[in-house]
Amino acid sequence: MDAATPGIGFGHFLAQADGVAKFILVLMAVASAASWYLIVTKLVSYARAKRRSSAFLDFFWNAPSLDVVAAQIEQKHPDEPFSHLVYHAIVASRHHERHGINRLNEAGSSSDFVTRTLRKTIDEETASLESGLTVLASVGSTAPFVGLLGTVWGIYHALVAIGVSGAGTLDKVAGPVGEALIMTAIGLAVAIPAVLGYNLIVRANRLTLAQLDAFAHDLFAFLGTGAKIDSAGGNVTPLKVSGAR
Repeated sequence: MDAATPGIGFGHFLAQADGVAKFILVLMAVASAASWYLIVTKLVSYARAKRRSSAFLDFFWNAPSLDVVAAQIEQKHPDEPFSHLVYHAIVASRHHERHGINRLNEAGSSSDFVTRTLRKTIDEETASLESGLTVLASVGSTAPFVGLLGTVWGIYHALVAIGVSGAGTLDKVAGPVGEALIMTAIGLAVAIPAVLGYNLIVRANRLTLAQLDAFAHDLFAFLGTGAKIDSAGGNVTPLKVSGAR
């Protein structure tokens, strides 16, 4: 590049960008920041919940009775999905035994009431795990097109400026058009992490919910019969469960 050639690059593009182009850049920056925030916080939260769930499940399977588990949960508020599920299931079972049917949502047998409680709790955990995923999906699907819009807008203004100046040689056209293509690259740079993060979080959520659903089956068996059902061999292992019917 000689001294007579104007400098090109992202800085020059920003200097030449109008209000629309700058608005698109700000929008992309906000979308990128939101995506990375959700990705990092979700993955950190998943790692913490996985560690806490592993510790709770180890305690649960080694507890002598559900009364011991209930006492532990009452002392320490549930801070992960599995202890949260156990807490609501035990509360529902005790409430139905003590108070019977007082309202429509308590209708049916104790097993029916506990089943509805387990289902409701799993639905709440699903909603909690999936919060923020809509933002990631939206950013991943729209960022490339927003970047393309910025590119088209930039190329349009670059061509208008070239037409006004009357300098239509390749060296005069390549710089402004190349600068406008930066917007497409920015759109891809925003979209790709959002898509990868979305897929990673969805997979982690799917594994967590599958484990939670399987645990809910065992928990229901504990509350109803005081035994854990061995799904592999079809055997039933008795456990000491206070008040089991």
